[in-house]
Amino acid sequence: MDIINDEFNVKSGKRVEIIDITSNLNDLLKKQGINQGLVNVFARHSTAGIVINENESRLIKDFQNTLEALIPENNNYGHDLIDNNADSHIRAFFIGNSQTIPIKMGLLDLGTWQKVFFVELDGPRTRSFAVTIIGK
Repeated sequence: MDIINDEFNVKSGKRVEIIDITSNLNDLLKKQGINQGLVNVFARHSTAGIVINENESRLIKDFQNTLEALIPENNNYGHDLIDNNADSHIRAFFIGNSQTIPIKMGLLDLGTWQKVFFVELDGPRTRSFAVTIIGK
């Protein structure tokens, strides 16, 4: 088994945006020649998240709308006195900033409808992701 560390960047275009990064991860697996094992993707930011779900445009919008409704912007948060993005931090706290996915036959071993998403919560920005691959 090898342990490989890699990374990639993604640029968001909106304050809250959900971006499919499945192909980024599969490309890294191909580049590294990994056929089976595990891959972990970690967002190096406290206002970003990583989730796995279905890539259907209405569902993505529902997810975004729900985040914004449950944790609204400008809600008198104490942290807003520092940099006015407490809602982004709170959303990320509940979403989480990493996922670990099995690798099978050189690809992410996801379910039929599953994709891996970067959830931007305080964009637009360029975000970096650490990727750790354990496999052969």
